[in-house]
Amino acid sequence: MREVKFNKKAFLAIMLCVILTAVSVAGLAGCANNDETKVSFKFVVVGKDGAEKTFDITTTKATVGEALLEKNLIAGDVSEYGLYVKTVDGTTLDYNEDGYYWAFYVNGEYAAKGVDSTPADEGVTYTFKAEKSDY
Repeated sequence: MREVKFNKKAFLAIMLCVILTAVSVAGLAGCANNDETKVSFKFVVVGKDGAEKTFDITTTKATVGEALLEKNLIAGDVSEYGLYVKTVDGTTLDYNEDGYYWAFYVNGEYAAKGVDSTPADEGVTYTFKAEKSDY
């Protein structure tokens, strides 16, 4: 039988190459994933007077609520039911005071979910509109 000598320097050099290659591949994959998850959408605010203001939003956040919170365009109270939006683009509505609230729409249709559970989708228009309750 032939004796095989272990070359420690060669082994370490090979391991270093393997590790650097793995780190490089992981880094490139991470960059690709960030680009893939970036979405752009329109955000429209309609005030009590009917005046509209439109924002172009680009985000990597998963939900519309997260994206708008990150941009400081909405604020409110969190409960077991989700985020109750009271302030949009700096304007606060108080339902208990005058019956106005912020209604949330997706592509012109009243939203089926709250803003914090609505996925941020490419090309969609999300709207908060000041509305007065009939109740």
